Amino acid sequence: MTQGGGQGEGQVDVGTVASLLREPGLPPVESRILLSHVLGWSRTQLITRDREPLAPETVAVYRALHARRLAGEPIAYLTGTREFFGLTLSVSPSVLIPRPETELLVELALVRLDARPSPRVLDLGTGSGAIALAIAHSRPDAQITALDRSPEALDVARENARQLGLNERVSFIASDWYAALPAACAPFDIIVSNPPYIVSGDEHLSQGDLRFEPVDALTDHADGLAALRTIVAGAPSRLLPGGWLLCEHGYHQALDVRALCTAAGFADVFSERDLAGIERTTGGRRL
Repeated sequence: MTQGGGQGEGQVDVGTVASLLREPGLPPVESRILLSHVLGWSRTQLITRDREPLAPETVAVYRALHARRLAGEPIAYLTGTREFFGLTLSVSPSVLIPRPETELLVELALVRLDARPSPRVLDLGTGSGAIALAIAHSRPDAQITALDRSPEALDVARENARQLGLNERVSFIASDWYAALPAACAPFDIIVSNPPYIVSGDEHLSQGDLRFEPVDALTDHADGLAALRTIVAGAPSRLLPGGWLLCEHGYHQALDVRALCTAAGFADVFSERDLAGIERTTGGRRL
């Protein structure tokens, strides 16, 4: 019987946490995340129980995930979860993986909703429901409508709402942007969106995690501004006077999105930088 190494003829591979974490290929933090997921253990347990023999089937499951990560699959899809704004969300290849920079959009929205009682919020292209659910969790009095044209994405979002106990607070609707939005839902205090904004053919679409994410959630298959044009143009008629539109966009698009907002008649148009110093979110106020 071997301990933590390879498997010889007639031998049963009995690994330990310590031996599996020494196997090459992945950064230690990623190995720990995968092993915690497989075992259902906390980081503390990985340390205090690092020499316990693990069942061969457990070792096999870990090594299968290890190999898939080496092939490039995102950690979030391998574990089925992602943290966002303090919430644990389920994710699948049907939805974009929520990213830390999108938390800026939530923060900006919450600031603008601070003085509004029982605000009405519209989230366009909700995906996993990350933005809508983060706002709902932070503002229990908010009435939130979340749209997406992907039935598979809406299934993920609804399940996240159920798991977080927010399913009665957020209404999910299948809609291609505003197309199927019931008139009775408007007007809103704020419209938020993280739409597809990568230019068609951009080399990043074939690199890293993006290779595995739903392409329609990443690119508009055009110049990267097509979805943003639709969102900005349709927002004024669906916002209350004084209501806000906030959109995430690409690192080089802030000037263009500000121009779209100004042309649509928005006041107080601004762009906000994320923690990396990139102008990541642009918005404006309806007069």
